Amino acid sequence: MRRVVIIGGGGMVGQKLAHRLSAHGLDGDRDIEVTLWDMAFPEGGAPAADRITGQLGKTGDIDRLVEAKFDVIFHLAAIVSGEAEQDFQKGWGINGAAFLHFARRLEEVHRGSGGAYVPRLVFTSSIAVFGPPFPDRIPDDQPLTPQTSYGAQKACAELMVNDLGRRGIAEAISIRLPTIVVRPGKPNLAASSFFSGIIREPLNGQEAVLPVDEDVRHWHASPRSAAGFLVHAAGLDMALLGGNRALTMPGVSCTVAEQIEALRRAAGDKAVALIRKEPDAAIARMVAGWPRNFEAQRARSLGFTADADFDAIIRAYVEDYLDD
Repeated sequence: MRRVVIIGGGGMVGQKLAHRLSAHGLDGDRDIEVTLWDMAFPEGGAPAADRITGQLGKTGDIDRLVEAKFDVIFHLAAIVSGEAEQDFQKGWGINGAAFLHFARRLEEVHRGSGGAYVPRLVFTSSIAVFGPPFPDRIPDDQPLTPQTSYGAQKACAELMVNDLGRRGIAEAISIRLPTIVVRPGKPNLAASSFFSGIIREPLNGQEAVLPVDEDVRHWHASPRSAAGFLVHAAGLDMALLGGNRALTMPGVSCTVAEQIEALRRAAGDKAVALIRKEPDAAIARMVAGWPRNFEAQRARSLGFTADADFDAIIRAYVEDYLDD
């Protein structure tokens, strides 16, 4: 039996992944035991063999997590973009220092096992590792030039993941997720939260606030696709990655206006009328430095697949979270 832990298992993507593992297993293997690790878990959430309450900012919690020697580690937890930008100390403390401690403990446990313990580590990075100047469609060999603290933190973590893999401490891979929409539940502190809000709230008969211009273009994938990326990464032949263990995931590039038209096709003019424009200069400045489109040829060649278009992303939300 393979023992699997999802760090950040109480969050939206972690819950989606846990549901998928429960229904389909991991890489065709149903003989798995899934543990969720997070600060809290939703009531009536995804099934799991165990739920462990812990915090990345507490070194003792990380020590106990690593010492449990899980076979597969999905590391999804982080301080999100908007919060990391607002609170320098908190962002670097969790996304930086805590991840470094996690990596160092992995090395110590690996060394203490005589090199026998080599877990599969799937780390969720972000397209925020890229910043201007960049081309309209970013290639796989684009240099990392983050323009936010969150992006810088994810870029540093990618380098650590690469080193863990290079040294044989873990079968390690970083996957750069697009902005995940449509997220269920309430908005979070991510600066990108409105991309979900302008679809989710109208579909639920509620008003939504749009803080940027409709010509803003961005890179998206559904929660369903995010879970698929993670599962595929966990079964990937690491030899195919060579010296670069970070992959930009495929997605859908569209403008806010195109998002709104997809909403109109799904729910009509009445839903679109619930979107209220309320410009926010701080969010607009941050979004202006975000990448808009990617080639993602390397990930596609390795079998990663995403949603066909934004209409498909909306359908996935309706099917997974609204249809009973």
